[in-house]
Amino acid sequence: MSAELAWVKSSYSVNEGGTCIEVATTPTTIHIRDSKNVTGPALAVPPAAWADFLRLIS
Repeated sequence: MSAELAWVKSSYSVNEGGTCIEVATTPTTIHIRDSKNVTGPALAVPPAAWADFLRLIS
């Protein structure tokens, strides 16, 4: 899955190793993962759920 996705690191992520996430988008799914564990699990949500999440945190 992750090898074919174009992952983008969050601009809020820091290089000191604390809070780092990456997001990869497709037309039907938003993928979210911990950038410190790229082979670990990734969360996949529909674009509408991701948009709702972003509205809640902004």
